[in-house]
Amino acid sequence: MQPKSHKPTAVVLALAIGMTGLSLAQQQGQGRSRSSSQQQRTRRTQRVVPMKQVQVTSPDGRVKFTLGPNPERLTFTVMLDETAVIEPSGLDMRVDGYDLSSGVIFNNLETYSIDETYPWHGAHSTAVNRCNGAKVSLTNDLSQIPYTLEIRAFNDAVAYRHVIAGDPDAVRIPNEYSQFILPAGTTVWYHDLDGHYEAEYDRKDISQVKPGQWAGPPLTFQLPGDAGFGSITEANLVNYSGMALECDGRGGWIIGLGHRQPINYPYELRYGRDEAKRLATPASVAGTITTPWRVVLLARDLNTLVNSDALPNLCPPADTQLFAQGMNTPWVEPGLCVWDYVDRGYARSTGSQFDRMKDFSRMAGEISAKYHILEGFAYGWSDEQIREFVDYSRQQGVRVLFWRHSNQLRTPERREEFFSRLHHLGVAGAKIDFFDHEAKENIDLYEALLAKAAEYQCVLNFHGANKPTGRLRTWPNAMLYEGVRGMESSGLQRRARHETILPFARYLAGPTDYTTMIFTERRRDSTWAHQIACLATFHSPILTIAAHPQSILDNPALDVIQSIKAVWDETIVLPGSKIGELSIFARRSGDMWMLAIMAAGPARTIEVPLSFLGDGAYKATLVRDSKEKPDAVVLEETTADKNQTLKIDLADGGGFVTRFTRQVSEIRGSESP
Repeated sequence: MQPKSHKPTAVVLALAIGMTGLSLAQQQGQGRSRSSSQQQRTRRTQRVVPMKQVQVTSPDGRVKFTLGPNPERLTFTVMLDETAVIEPSGLDMRVDGYDLSSGVIFNNLETYSIDETYPWHGAHSTAVNRCNGAKVSLTNDLSQIPYTLEIRAFNDAVAYRHVIAGDPDAVRIPNEYSQFILPAGTTVWYHDLDGHYEAEYDRKDISQVKPGQWAGPPLTFQLPGDAGFGSITEANLVNYSGMALECDGRGGWIIGLGHRQPINYPYELRYGRDEAKRLATPASVAGTITTPWRVVLLARDLNTLVNSDALPNLCPPADTQLFAQGMNTPWVEPGLCVWDYVDRGYARSTGSQFDRMKDFSRMAGEISAKYHILEGFAYGWSDEQIREFVDYSRQQGVRVLFWRHSNQLRTPERREEFFSRLHHLGVAGAKIDFFDHEAKENIDLYEALLAKAAEYQCVLNFHGANKPTGRLRTWPNAMLYEGVRGMESSGLQRRARHETILPFARYLAGPTDYTTMIFTERRRDSTWAHQIACLATFHSPILTIAAHPQSILDNPALDVIQSIKAVWDETIVLPGSKIGELSIFARRSGDMWMLAIMAAGPARTIEVPLSFLGDGAYKATLVRDSKEKPDAVVLEETTADKNQTLKIDLADGGGFVTRFTRQVSEIRGSESP
């Protein structure tokens, strides 16, 4: 559905976007005056059209994005009710060295609204896209470059982007230094860029973050006085460099594009310092420059934050020529995934690698997984072996993905050869690794890979990647991006803390290849029940499991684990959740509800009302922490209804999972005669 455009009338401006300032007559009169006499005017004070503030308000009236009235330096603020979320912050958009946000001439204002829903794979199955928008037409006086500043306000987010029109053969260099200034007393959760997007999170008061500190979005924050939460990131990253954030030491975070970001260890390790130096040059863009959306998610509570659809809302829908049913296209079906890597030592290996991988697919089917990722060795099998393996896996209900290094797929010819072969052999898709940089050429590579993969109906898992930006809506085959310090990291000691931060930080950006749930010592300070809860808390269209499938088949909670979904119909983050300490998620798939709780830190007892359940009685299967040891669980069967409250004892780094299914009598009673 396309945005509904409206002519800029005084009533629409006042009600739809809450603009304070120019009337229609003033806008039209000033526009005519400027057009008729521009050639005679030589002084900027004669050419400039006085600006008033432009305020774009969310449909529910609670969120406001205000563009300041000073044409000498454009600024913006963001409010949630009467609470400042982003304090006056400077915009700084540059093209070929010209600062387009300084010394501007106001030209025109167009407003619109969007109200639509669409299928989704994530925290819920239906996304809601409801916002008010404005397109502010401006001209930089010095360069005489015209551009549009587009703004949208949702009930749970604001976003802006710059669109600088250009001829197709025009090659220009964009850059950005815009700010996001957070209120004093704000707490931030962020990770540095030393490992690119694979790092542990720090938690600090904004005043304690030193100047020059870099952060990889999403950067999550909590406002002082428990006034709400937010997260800064970007949406619809295409034909542009990725965004990170640099702290100014005064409460502000400044946009830094790929060329300006510090060299990270994975990139230098794999590609060398000379390549990193090459990418330190700003990237050019041919034709119209359309920046990604600069997004601030904002909410009074964590439930609203986790359920925001703002990022995919800011991306175009999928091409129905490639995805006939959009997100519901059968070949992008979501599901759990197995991977023989992290937990390889659990079961003793016998027989050939080919036979062992067939057995892995057999076990994948037994735990209800739908995907199996194979490492690079499999691409060297003969075509006959691959067909045999794919056919066997398909009989188990399992689809196969092959690993490939991204440096092998950087030309159209290589991509055509690779994906056509996968399709010819029945392979479902690929895990493509080692991007490790947000330079524009890598962002272009993502798009080229997704386009060619879609042509051959292949799904993709991007490993060694940056954060996603909502493009799953455009490319439903973009099933996974790593962009996280996951279970591969054996050195992560505070895993329980890390896993209770991620649902409110990295997962806000979209699909995440954390490689979830393990029962070995790699789980560090978390219990078995915590690990099972982690699988039910994290979600992605392909949800990769770290544990050896035999360890799941051997687990007393196998039946519950088999019920966990990769994506859900509904998610409710319950009160009591606290970033880095406790996550309490209620998730629904059809008539089944699952309560998943992860804790970090000392043992505690909590109470959770079951008011999220529907009417009637449910059969409840509980998975509790063992009081004797962290590497065991206690199972319990009972009945429950929405009027009850569960009392839950959590161990140090503990967890809890309950599956609620309708009683047989309730199901029969609800059936139509």
